[in-house]
Amino acid sequence: MSKFVIVCDVTCDLNKELRDRFDIEYVKGHMTCPDGKEKVTVLNWNEMSHDEFYNDLKKNPNGYSTSPASPEEFKEVFEKYLIEGYDILSISISTALSGTYNFSLQAKEMLMPSYPERKIICIDSLRYSTGFGLLAVRASMLRSEGKTIDEVALWVEKNKSCCHQAGFLDDLSFVAAKGRLSKSKAFMGKLIGIKPMGEFDYNGLTTIIGKAKGDKASIDAIMKYMEATIENPSEQIIFIASTNRMKQALILKDRIETTFKPKEVIITDVYPADGINIGPGLMSAYYFGKTISEGLVEEKKIMDQILAK
Repeated sequence: MSKFVIVCDVTCDLNKELRDRFDIEYVKGHMTCPDGKEKVTVLNWNEMSHDEFYNDLKKNPNGYSTSPASPEEFKEVFEKYLIEGYDILSISISTALSGTYNFSLQAKEMLMPSYPERKIICIDSLRYSTGFGLLAVRASMLRSEGKTIDEVALWVEKNKSCCHQAGFLDDLSFVAAKGRLSKSKAFMGKLIGIKPMGEFDYNGLTTIIGKAKGDKASIDAIMKYMEATIENPSEQIIFIASTNRMKQALILKDRIETTFKPKEVIITDVYPADGINIGPGLMSAYYFGKTISEGLVEEKKIMDQILAK
């Protein structure tokens, strides 16, 4: 059985501790700052702290932009491992949001003639940020169980639409402006105290499936929604992502641990590659459950019933 490395792009939002723990590599991206300078996007806080970045982003929402790694940059990372005798399982942000997946395919095409004995499998995650990272972590866990690259790739393809997002975004203007959300929905994020509740659709876009008022009602709705959609929680690692909403994230973590008793609940960060497009108001849980329905028909029904009570 050939050994293989899992390579993600920078939008997986897995910090160094998690990447080391689950042996996951990543390809860096790019960002343009308000001063016009371009910087490399990485999965740590270097020149700016978390708080400094999100405070500045709030002041300059249109001053930042992102772009993915080039095919040549993917090629460089892939080849490093091919030379060492590894196969490559590359997982990328949803093609609905970025051309990153296609760039990984181009890198594969450039490399395979030189490494015909090796295998490169590229997967469109249909997810972004912490949902994407959770898929990569599950892939790593399957690899640790002795699954082959083909078995892991097949599992990811079959189960990526079972990866849920249950949470809220205080201000939808960021995701709307960056194409992550229909602009017609963005107004809800500007109503005082209203928490638009988001879920992934089939393409990895965030779709609003309801709205709650206040932190307590929002967290209650998240928990009830998870109860209705999660499967085998005791066997899972559940992630919570927070962009300047740590107080709420800690409350949700405690409730998830008490209610579902999963293997672990990990609060993760959202770095600039995603933070620029998400904004400072995210607090959401990520987990595996029932397959998400087409058009989120079933999920909207569930949330409607929860919020009506």
